[in-house]
Amino acid sequence: MNKHNNEAGRTTILDHMHLKCKCHGLSGSCEVKTCWWAQPDFRAIGDFLKDKYDSASEMVVEKHRESRGWVETLRAKYALFKPPTERDLVYYENSPNFCEPNPETGSFGTRDRTCNVTSHGIDGCDLLCCGRGHNTRTEKRKEKCHCIFHWCCYVSCQECVRIYDVHTCK
Repeated sequence: MNKHNNEAGRTTILDHMHLKCKCHGLSGSCEVKTCWWAQPDFRAIGDFLKDKYDSASEMVVEKHRESRGWVETLRAKYALFKPPTERDLVYYENSPNFCEPNPETGSFGTRDRTCNVTSHGIDGCDLLCCGRGHNTRTEKRKEKCHCIFHWCCYVSCQECVRIYDVHTCK
């Protein structure tokens, strides 16, 4: 399975390679043009592979005897779905539930984790708190402020108290 997924990742990068060129000459006259294959933007590949991950095919490990001994092969778990291609990602066991603590996987869960109430990303309270909601508390913090650089060579600051809303997962 890892071999299949690694190859699917490599194939994805190769499929998204693009030709990049640079001109050489006086005032960019392009008398000589140098071109090379460039890797795609890391973020673009990450987004593409995340979509592949979200639609990965569930597989079943089948053991059967061959002349060289027992051999394990992967077969699509659901025959009604189209079989995965060499460019698709596959899995045969579900990912662990990181929402709840699990000593076997080393996960501490997400209870009491600080979350960002305005974010729709992975740090957002909706996703990070696994639908359990979040608590909000007000926190006062002492911080350096109104700093002034004195010639030469030190900085003096005042101490200000700032109030923050801290959101943590239930």
